[in-house]
Amino acid sequence: MKFQTITYSIPWNLFLITLGSIILGIGLKAIVIPNGMITGGFSGARILLFYCTPSFTPGIWYFILNIPVFILGWMFISKRFLFYSLYGAIILTLAIDFIWFEIPVKDLMLASLAGGTIIGAGAGIVFRSLGSAGGNDIISIILNQKFGIRIGTYTFGFNFVLFLFSFGMLATDLILYSMAMSYITSQVIEYFITLFNQRKMIFIISNNSRQIADEIMKKLKRGATFLKGEGAYSGREKEIILTIANTFQIKRIEEIAFTIDPDAFLITENTFNVLGKGFSKRKIY
Repeated sequence: MKFQTITYSIPWNLFLITLGSIILGIGLKAIVIPNGMITGGFSGARILLFYCTPSFTPGIWYFILNIPVFILGWMFISKRFLFYSLYGAIILTLAIDFIWFEIPVKDLMLASLAGGTIIGAGAGIVFRSLGSAGGNDIISIILNQKFGIRIGTYTFGFNFVLFLFSFGMLATDLILYSMAMSYITSQVIEYFITLFNQRKMIFIISNNSRQIADEIMKKLKRGATFLKGEGAYSGREKEIILTIANTFQIKRIEEIAFTIDPDAFLITENTFNVLGKGFSKRKIY
């Protein structure tokens, strides 16, 4: 069975959501809450509510906040995504309420680094599934699919308002450390999302384009596309090679290109994601 098929299977998605939610719960319960900090998103909102009105546990507050969000997810995304997200919210709620230990990090800067890394890793693993852990994830996906609002833009706006309301309720130092932790979390999430998807887009300009492309397809089993170009100085028509490769294949492509044509011109660019045959499969929630 191909890995692209496995990623759509129910056991694989439940495994990712379970693992990610537990790691996320450890970061929240063992580091963030003991140090009096808050995170971004719904996790931060429920922690802030817990600090203000500790009538319910942080896990119960999270589940209460998710009720209207799940209704929106049912209406605007898909039932599959909703059920996965409901499962993720339940696991995260249980993880937060049943985790009893604390990670003894008392320095707030170290707590920000550790909390942001652990929470980002957990959330990033969940994001690799076809569901979520509830909360802001659902709202951001709805706004992105229906209105084209970028997920990062909405998340930044929500967190800005959340931290703004935190002033006066929490110490200023705690809020600033929490903001730093949220930034670390976002960077770690981004790393996990692109961990297996990032590829390199390579342009090769050469007078021996056909020979170079043949060698790339033969030795690396990678496809290539010819783009029509023209030299600005010489006025000669050129065939520009466009190919996609992973980071381990870049040096081999360079070796092929410059062995055939020492005067070749090679451009390498980062790509966020590549979808299609031989690469990642489009995620459908």
